[in-house]
Amino acid sequence: MSPGQHPRTSFLYRQMVDKPIADPAPRAASSGFPPLQHASRSRRATVLHLTLAGTIGALNTLAFAPTPHGGWLELAIFACAFWLVSRTRTLRGALLTGGAFGFGQFVSGVWWLYVSMHFYGDMPALMAGAAVVLLSLYLALYPAFSAGLWHLCRAPRGQCAIFTPSWHASVAFACAWALGEWLRGTVFTGFPWLASGYAQVDGPLAGFAPLVGVYGVGWVLALVGALIIQAAMRMSGARVATWLAPAAVAAGLLACGMLLARVTWTQPSGPALSVRLLQGNVEQSMKFDPVGMHHAIALYQQLITEKPADLVVTPETAIPLPLYEAPPEFGTAVRRFVDATHTSVLFGAVGATMTENGPKDLTNALYGITPGSPVLYRYDKHHLVPFGEFIPWGFRWFVDMMKMPLGDFSRGGSIQPPFIVHGQPIAPNICYEDIFGEALARTLRGQSEPASVLVNSTNLGWFGNTIALDQHLQMARMRALETGRPMLRATNTGATAMIDAHGSVKAQLRRFTVGALDVRVQGRSGMTPYLIAGNITVLVISLVGLAIGLGMGHRSSAGRACE
Repeated sequence: MSPGQHPRTSFLYRQMVDKPIADPAPRAASSGFPPLQHASRSRRATVLHLTLAGTIGALNTLAFAPTPHGGWLELAIFACAFWLVSRTRTLRGALLTGGAFGFGQFVSGVWWLYVSMHFYGDMPALMAGAAVVLLSLYLALYPAFSAGLWHLCRAPRGQCAIFTPSWHASVAFACAWALGEWLRGTVFTGFPWLASGYAQVDGPLAGFAPLVGVYGVGWVLALVGALIIQAAMRMSGARVATWLAPAAVAAGLLACGMLLARVTWTQPSGPALSVRLLQGNVEQSMKFDPVGMHHAIALYQQLITEKPADLVVTPETAIPLPLYEAPPEFGTAVRRFVDATHTSVLFGAVGATMTENGPKDLTNALYGITPGSPVLYRYDKHHLVPFGEFIPWGFRWFVDMMKMPLGDFSRGGSIQPPFIVHGQPIAPNICYEDIFGEALARTLRGQSEPASVLVNSTNLGWFGNTIALDQHLQMARMRALETGRPMLRATNTGATAMIDAHGSVKAQLRRFTVGALDVRVQGRSGMTPYLIAGNITVLVISLVGLAIGLGMGHRSSAGRACE
């Protein structure tokens, strides 16, 4: 029995639309939903269906940080999402349902971009709000794509299939969902914010992260959600086996996730390091003002030289200008402190390549100073932020409307050497580079000696006191899980934190304060399965599953029946 056909479960919905979902009447060309006797009732049912999908999408935002243990809520959300898309009868209906779900999630989940554009970018309020809506509509295309792809793959009852129709529908849903999320994190440089797997950092499926990464966790999540609803729709008036099998598989996957969370994939490596993570709380509106820049440089000079440690880390662009323009007394004071206390310092500034014609190729950089070495380490940000650090073609007018002081940056290399501190290789990343798990995995695979500690240096002052800070911290925790390595975060306003190799926040500085977080971190060596294969595993599983599903759909349209 295909999803959505059990009479008791679908009773209320059938009353709403006035016909059962399995009614063989011709499809209505004007909608993607079951045909109705009256056009006005059809429109009302369609609006109600899409409103429900959008509402469930908005509720899905609550599964992410700062909600504690939102992974369980997300399982219920995905069960509802599968039920909703299974109610549709046409490709158009599936696309609209997925799009409504996605729009509800993104407009409620990334609304903080309004704060960045309006309060700090001086964009008019109406235009900033419209930009958030337009971005949400674009991002909603990916859930719409997944829902549409699932509709094309599902095999009707009676068709030949490797899976029974119920299993086929559930697996196809997981494959389509994972592929859509991967595309969202890849196309046009990618925006994987609110990828479903992130909500499982404290959830029952977190143990899958070191194996298959955040998109693989999303695959398992979608499968479990679909199996839950499959079981629920068959519990009354059916043989026990018809609902017990999907329920048992769903429970088994949840149990596997919890057991895998106990597995340690990496080993301690080298001596533990004492680290100071600095938080300057420099007001974003003042950061690039001449007075503000002078204040920031003086503040970070004081914080850096205040207390020795094995490593001191500042936030992104703590020195908010090219390093060659920094006051000489800053470099002199920091160098003297480094050599006298045997402290290594990693600080943010604007990088540049000096030529006979002056500086060129500005970058968002981290500079490293080590005791006794006259050579500066330098890491240049590779994954740049659209509109903030590079201007997409045709959008100069949009950037000109905002006061974005840094403009176009050049990209750093995709694989850069680690920063060595007391024998421990440190892998820096800047700003939202830590939301791209495949990029970090590629870096560690490509290093001759894979880094044992991850360090994220970021600003986040652009987003005020919003859920963006919590969401970003949650994504950093996923990177620690995927790589089996601790993640250190030095931020301007918060959340400055230490995350251990299991993704747990072990220490955190109070937000919107000036201070330093003193921690001890143990580097780790070894490769998790995700570090070895990256996203290849979940992509292969998804593409193979979808190829099988699309083949079934093609045979269905050709009228091939089981022999």
